[in-house]
Amino acid sequence: MSLFSTPFDPARDTALVTGAGNGIGRAIALGLVGEGVRTVFADVSAERVRAAIGASERPDLAVPWVGDLARLEACDELLTSAHSELGDVTHFVHSASPPRREADHVLAVDRNTWQEMHAVNLDAGFHLARELAKRLIAAKRPGSFLFLTSLHAGTPRNLPHYSTAKAAMAMLVKELAKTLGRYDIRVNALVPGAIAAGGFVADPALARHIPLGRLGEARDLAPMALTVLSNQLSAYVTGAAFVVDGGLSLTNWFEAPVLD
Repeated sequence: MSLFSTPFDPARDTALVTGAGNGIGRAIALGLVGEGVRTVFADVSAERVRAAIGASERPDLAVPWVGDLARLEACDELLTSAHSELGDVTHFVHSASPPRREADHVLAVDRNTWQEMHAVNLDAGFHLARELAKRLIAAKRPGSFLFLTSLHAGTPRNLPHYSTAKAAMAMLVKELAKTLGRYDIRVNALVPGAIAAGGFVADPALARHIPLGRLGEARDLAPMALTVLSNQLSAYVTGAAFVVDGGLSLTNWFEAPVLD
């Protein structure tokens, strides 16, 4: 039997993907149900969730959930719904993130925008991962968690709320991996480059900075995401960050922001 023929066990594996309505989260959620994994598609937009599930090869395996993860109560509602529908959640992907606006540089970003970015990326990610882990630990079951961070966890982006949230998530991955490894729960990061998806509209001219010569697409991330999530393929991998950027991180392409 090929090593790659059974990356997941549909009889035991279940998944929760936040930000599953569009972009990279959608591509990963579609990939999971395509592998036979029953998956909660969580997103802030009901319309996007319906469209994502409608595009699935196995819509019967997709469970919709709609809510704003900037609210702690919504995170708890998501956990309750996921456990009701799936039982233990063995695979967790945190891809949800508020939209970014180029105008929100250091001198312009307001408090609400700052707080929402951190609430969805960092606070929700920590709360969901910890509560999912507690249940897996009690059940003595392995797990695999994946956080979507960014190249800008280490490189300024002219969007301080975004870069600092992603930098904190990168450290959160390491903290969770170090603590949860003893319970056979792996935690890793996927680090996208310039991906034309999820509301990010990249200048096509950016491709000249990318060694592989093109902007990325959400589908470029899904194979790596599923490989890292799979306990069959990546059983000895935790606390790692996997960059999928076409080589963009080999350059530093962002200039200082233009200030009015």
